[in-house]
Parts: sequence; C-alpha cells; structure tokens
Amino acid sequence: MRVSRRGAVDPFIVMDVMEQARTLEAAGRSIIHMEVGQPGTPAPAGARAALARAMEAGPLGYTVALGLPELRKGIADLYRRWYGVELDPNRVVVTAGSSSAFLLAFTALFEAGDRVALGEPGYPSYRQILRALSLEPVGIPTRDENRLQPVPEDLAGVADLAGLIVASPGNPSGTMLSQEALAALTGHCAERAIAFISDEIYHGLDYGTRAVSALEITDDVYVINSFSKYFSMTGWRLGWLVVPEAHVRPIERLAQNMFICPPHASQIAALTALDCMEELEANRIVYAENRRLMLEGLPKAGFTRFAPPDGAFYVYADVSDLTDDSLAFAAEILREAGVAVTPGLDFDPVRGARTLRFSYARATEDIVEGLRRLEAFMAARRG
Repeated sequence: MRVSRRGAVDPFIVMDVMEQARTLEAAGRSIIHMEVGQPGTPAPAGARAALARAMEAGPLGYTVALGLPELRKGIADLYRRWYGVELDPNRVVVTAGSSSAFLLAFTALFEAGDRVALGEPGYPSYRQILRALSLEPVGIPTRDENRLQPVPEDLAGVADLAGLIVASPGNPSGTMLSQEALAALTGHCAERAIAFISDEIYHGLDYGTRAVSALEITDDVYVINSFSKYFSMTGWRLGWLVVPEAHVRPIERLAQNMFICPPHASQIAALTALDCMEELEANRIVYAENRRLMLEGLPKAGFTRFAPPDGAFYVYADVSDLTDDSLAFAAEILREAGVAVTPGLDFDPVRGARTLRFSYARATEDIVEGLRRLEAFMAARRG
C-alpha cells in the first residue's frame, strides 16, 4: 500500500529514549528519568475529586467543539489573575492537548508550502507537524548571547516567511523572553505580515521573573497553552488556544471536523484545577529546589556549559567538549549510569549532536540520585 511523503517525519527521540529506559526497567534495572518533560506529581487532588463526582452523576459525552463555556471563562479569568489581561472567553478554544492546538493553528493560518520559522534549539514536534501538513519548517539558529531565543536580527535575512513560532520559557533551554524582547519580535512580524504563534505551555513554572504572555503586548497573535505542565495533567491531554476574534469561527469549524471536542472528563478536572493554586505552587517550589540542585550538581559531574534556565524544568547543556555524537553519548549514560537523558538532536538537527537536555521534573530524591550517578559515571569515564 502506498505511503505519503507527508507521513515521513523524523522520530521524537525522547520517546525512543523512554522506550529504551522502559526496556531496561523491565529487565530489572533502576533508571532515573531525566529525559522526559513530565511532572512527577499527579493532577491536583481537587481536580481528581471533581471528576469522580461527575462520573457518578451521569455519563460524560460530547461537549461543544470549543470546550465547556465555564472552562473557557475560567481560562480567561486566569489571564486576568496572572497577567492583568482582560480576555474575552469567546476567544479561548479548549483543545485535546497543546498538540491539537498546533494542528489547528497551523491549518488555520498557513497554506501548503508556506515557510514557517522556529528557533533552534526548539520543540521537535513543531518541525514534524509542519512537515506533515505540507508546510516548510525554517530553522533559525539562535545564539548563546541571546540565551537561545530568537531576535529580530535572526529573521531579517530570511525571506518569504508566513509564520514564526516562539516558546518562552523555551524547550529545551528553559530561557525566557523579556517583555521588550517579545514586543520586538511581535513588532517585526507585524511589519512583515508574519503570523506569530506564542507557545506558553511552561507558564507558571518560573523561578524569579514572571513569564510574559504575548497577549500582554498584542491581540494579533495565536497563544497556545496546556494543562500538562504547571497543572501536572500530561496524560489528561487538554490544552487551549487563544486566537483573534475573527479567527474563532474558522478554528471552530476545523475543531468540529478534526476532533469533535476535547475530552469531557479532562475538561471537568481542569475546571477545578484552575482553583488548586496552593497545591500547584507547592509543586513549583519542588521544581525550584530541583533546579537549584541541577545548577550545583551538573557542573560537579562535568557538565559546565549551559544557560541557567528561567523557567520550565530543563537544563540544556553544551557537551561538545565531551562528544560530537549526543545520541551515542545519551545511550552510554543510560546503559552505564542508569540515567535517561535526551540527545540534543531532538531539538536542533544541525548543532544538537553536541548537546544534551536534562529534565528535573521528577521528585527531588530522583534528582539527587540522578546527579550522584552522573558524577560517578563521569569520574569513571575520565579514568
């Protein structure tokens, strides 16, 4: 049977690492997971209790395609509390995870063959989803002096761009754009009629300066967020999209046909999760401690070249002094140290052979043990 070229996307390497780690665990090995960006905490207790009550009360069927009206209002209220932005709930679209939000955004904004820019290193699925939709991803190499975030000068010489995707805090770097830097990018894109998509799924997970939403600067953007990270609901597959008013109906038509609706059960849990801030802030404090341990422990192990992350739960390290094959190096660390880490090739197909991403999303005791193993492994490797 024939296979389309659109389906010939690259693998998501971190998922392959997860499978290798699972195989070792099934064989009896103890593995510390520093590869995947998944909170080690469950969904908030209040959210789980709310869903249990709803399941006893009656069946959970389809909702409207844009999501439960009360959840859309709750998300709009979050923007007022976090950013001081008065957001019309009608502009909020609840989605089946941020992944479907990207599918909706890319389909609504771009024609087949359009060129869409993304900073590198960056989230690998941007590139693969664009390719699967017959769009052309255009990697923009970011620089250390800009803390691995794109700036207008990086885009100035790149012709025929239809869109730009920016993430702050970034994955894999954890670095953030200031309000001035974000305004400079949105302004540059507005001047060139480049659609601006702001990935804000790590908002709430910051350690000092608050993350800035693109909606604080302009309404002429697509903003994507998720309940996966700050709200600790990865497996619930629920995200959201904020779009300009004129784009709501086109997005709704796409959502009706592509997804019917987001998961009803997850929406019920998410509505209560919005009010569970005390528990969620306690989780963030754990990540802050894990970050402190990583910033101290990785250099002791021999990983010294990285920009301290502002948010999310990652450290992205330059390991060019140790290897020029991050895939093989990550496999060696997993095999010899029992620590799963992600090769940088996932995030930067050009320079990623010389980088690794370390996640500190798990429990603090796992981070302590993982750092101990890394230090012992690197000492033995040096001989």
